[in-house]
Amino acid sequence: MSNIAKTQDPELLIGAADEVDPELLALPAPPKTGRTATVALLLATAIASVAMCVMLRKDVGYALASPSITDVGELATAPREGFAENSYIRGTATLGASGAIRYERPFRSDSFRAFPVAGHPDVWVEVRLKPGQEGARYVPPSQFAGRLVRLDDAGPKHRGLRSALEQASGRKVPANAWLLVDGEAPQDGRWAMMLVALFAGFAAWNALSVAKLLRRVK
Repeated sequence: MSNIAKTQDPELLIGAADEVDPELLALPAPPKTGRTATVALLLATAIASVAMCVMLRKDVGYALASPSITDVGELATAPREGFAENSYIRGTATLGASGAIRYERPFRSDSFRAFPVAGHPDVWVEVRLKPGQEGARYVPPSQFAGRLVRLDDAGPKHRGLRSALEQASGRKVPANAWLLVDGEAPQDGRWAMMLVALFAGFAAWNALSVAKLLRRVK
């Protein structure tokens, strides 16, 4: 049989290999609906991941900020021009009870309160209370050290805080209002860096998967 194979014409062998099996041609084309749904899901996940990265950009910026603290003195009288966005500061203030609210966060045993600086609704302070610390005789502190940020740029953790403050106080909070998150140092923002890395990985993986699915097979 080896002699027979040697005597066969190579062009005939190539022609036989190029022939298409009619049974394969008779098979139905692969469904496109499933691939379209998969691509749409991957794109939606990628877009959502990128959106989360954008939402957390301020938190990441604070995590990368200088750990040295800036003393601004009295928050009520400190010039607003000296307030630096997303900075680590220390200051003193008398907090007002009118318009203050209390709220909690999922998976946290601590509770939180947001107070306006007395007579200055353009500066608010968030104070964290540990379990058992809150009570009828609770007196808010007068010295604070933490993250200073615009109220509207405080990130996902403070989403909806403006509307809650306005509802509790019955008046509009100034558009350029500041929020001092007491007790939050730059190193406490490392969680945001890890989340951004995770979401960026999701976005990249989904984008590559979409490219592979849409790539024309030659």
